[in-house]
Amino acid sequence: MDAKEIIARRVAAEIEPGTLVNLGIGLPSMVANYLPENAHVFFQAENGVVGLGARPPEGMEDPNLTDAGGGFVTAVPGAASIDSAMSFGLIRGGHLDMTVLGGLQVDAKGRLANWIIPGKMAPGMGGAMDLVTGARRVIVAMLHTQKGSPKIVPDCTLPVTALRRVDLVVTELAVIEPTDAGLVLRERGPGVTVEDIKNATAAPLIAEHVPPEMRHLI
Repeated sequence: MDAKEIIARRVAAEIEPGTLVNLGIGLPSMVANYLPENAHVFFQAENGVVGLGARPPEGMEDPNLTDAGGGFVTAVPGAASIDSAMSFGLIRGGHLDMTVLGGLQVDAKGRLANWIIPGKMAPGMGGAMDLVTGARRVIVAMLHTQKGSPKIVPDCTLPVTALRRVDLVVTELAVIEPTDAGLVLRERGPGVTVEDIKNATAAPLIAEHVPPEMRHLI
């Protein structure tokens, strides 16, 4: 498994049957590929789809069926198309059980930065701020480093998306839970040591014992 597949498979293990879940663009969108067909999970996208399925086989794409990032998706039985106002009403009204978002940085307090890099062109802030504020549970799915630089840092140097602390951070190296006491290392990536994780992390990590390797990667 490559790094992104490890992350997507591990995040999929956090999703409970019968829930309404938003998947962010990019890596988070891969999570739908690793749920069983009978999971009874409805994925929501900000552009107005409830009931997203996995990415279609090559050549079977429907140009009218995409996620919020423009990626091709499928729809599960019972899926619905809604307008943007209702879509964001679900998010802002606290009706989403979970959102899975990519990240540029997460700081020692568990705050996420993922909506803009100053000085670089961005089409808009999207729904990230609404999602971090409105979803009942927020999981960050991201690579542990960017070109060798840690993405889990003492303080975000990029603009934070929201002041709310996220609930879980999943990378290819670790599962980390932000808590009142700090960032707690819950699981290790396959074949990864605690020292490996700490060397790739700029923020302090709490690891009172050697945590188990990630579960549910098969």
